[in-house]
Amino acid sequence: MSATEKLSPTGRPVLFRPARPADAPEVARIWLHSWRDGHLGHVPEELAAVRTPESFATRAAERVGDTLVAVVDGAVAGFVMVVAEEVEQVYVAAPHRGTGVAGLLLTEAERLVREGGHRRAWLVAAEGNARARRFYERQGWVDEGRVDHPAQGPDGPIPVPCHRYTKEVSGPTAGSGPESGADSGPGPASASGSGPGAASGTDSGSVSGPGPT
Repeated sequence: MSATEKLSPTGRPVLFRPARPADAPEVARIWLHSWRDGHLGHVPEELAAVRTPESFATRAAERVGDTLVAVVDGAVAGFVMVVAEEVEQVYVAAPHRGTGVAGLLLTEAERLVREGGHRRAWLVAAEGNARARRFYERQGWVDEGRVDHPAQGPDGPIPVPCHRYTKEVSGPTAGSGPESGADSGPGPASASGSGPGAASGTDSGSVSGPGPT
């Protein structure tokens, strides 16, 4: 991953760069609050019970190598995780929701998938997270139907009702989906590496990215 800078729809510069170990605490904080915004009430209570602040801190530190952060005015404003063709955890801090950061993060994730040699990206969004699902659809992602996502718990996978979304990221139509700066999309996003993410709270509240993990 390399660093790039873009202007948000509000005209503020946003720097996208690979996460560093020092970013993990802020990534964990954004992940925790956005995940709760987008997933509580939409995932099994068994999963909600084990998604403690400590669990987000541990996983954020473990996933630094998969994480791209969005930096605004020197502070982490959001992040996304990408593993091969899967887009996970699209989350934006509350003060930056509605500013277009979520849409730009998702576009950067699509670029990483394409640069990794994949033609199609995929993610999962919790079935009940309507805000995140609308966000992905506005960004040109296609709902391929319901799946049970195996969110990892301390005693094994916990099935979570989700929808799988895909998008072509190479070829003449790649990147042509609506970006609109209408990030009212995901806050908390997806799984942790091997399976769908969980979109929940990106911009307008709690579209946080794919996968309820």
